[in-house]
Amino acid sequence: MSHPSNRPASKAQPLNPSRRLVLQAAGAAVAAPWTFAAHAAGQIAGGKPITLVVSYAAGGGADLMARLIAPRMAEFLGQPVLVDNKPGAGGQIAATQVARAVPDGTQLLVDASSFAVNPALYPKLPYDTDTAFAPLAVLAQFPNVLVCTPGFEAKSVKDLIRLAKAKPGQIAYASSGNGSAQHLAGALFEDLAGVKLVHVPYRGGGPAMNDVMAGQVPLFFANVASSLGQIQSGRLRPLAVTSRRRTRSLPDMPTMEEAGVPAYEVLEWNPVLAPAGIDAKSKAALVAAIRKTMADPEVLGRIRSLSGEAFPEGPEALTQAFLKAQQLKWGRIIKDRKITTG
Repeated sequence: MSHPSNRPASKAQPLNPSRRLVLQAAGAAVAAPWTFAAHAAGQIAGGKPITLVVSYAAGGGADLMARLIAPRMAEFLGQPVLVDNKPGAGGQIAATQVARAVPDGTQLLVDASSFAVNPALYPKLPYDTDTAFAPLAVLAQFPNVLVCTPGFEAKSVKDLIRLAKAKPGQIAYASSGNGSAQHLAGALFEDLAGVKLVHVPYRGGGPAMNDVMAGQVPLFFANVASSLGQIQSGRLRPLAVTSRRRTRSLPDMPTMEEAGVPAYEVLEWNPVLAPAGIDAKSKAALVAAIRKTMADPEVLGRIRSLSGEAFPEGPEALTQAFLKAQQLKWGRIIKDRKITTG
């Protein structure tokens, strides 16, 4: 492998969302830590049940995170926290419901990284991403891993780049659909590596990964947790992880930067957002409950077992700045590459 890390494999470090806007916001914000005494138990909307409206179907990453945090949030808030899946339209159905909800803290959106992609991907959304929500948290960040068919001739990312430059427009990568996270990961790779690949969209990540294992398409930017078993069994061969830091599940696998693609980072993440207009005390109580939930050893252990890391704590502006930085990053890729859902 190219550019082996100087860090021992057992000391893989947590993911870092480092983005210029994030750092600027963190430095400029007043460091006023959230306290868990912001609200007495059950005082959000008089103790009514709080619903986590999930933008994707049961069994997906956003759903898993919502169901992981709901019991602990309920415990810390002293009132019921329920999960309601509202999949469809790339997350727009759930987002629209929460954007139009009464801003009393009883309806919260648990979305995916598509939240930052949709403003550029869809010409007209039924809500304004910048003004319709009050961001509460980013729960965790999960890397992807570039995998290939075991018999693929490239043995490293540098091999892949040399091969792609020798055969422009001839090497394909699969994705779960046009505008999907895997599609954008491939588009960013083309952009930063200076190569031209062929995008092959599928109807879902499962069929895409199956065809890569079968040798129909050589490359796929896979979720680490869902592909780990196939990697360990030898049905997929990993080339690099897409985070800036090595991941716990694949500690010997280089990052894309270590493998020769500077500035490359693709993470999947799950934001929690309230409707705009929520009062400050309710917002503070919800943020405090989420932070305490994410610090719970059982919750943190489960996230790490899925190859993720909790989003770093910081001032309130950190979450907002991260979302904006992600929106700008993917908006540029979508515009430059003329990516559409069609």
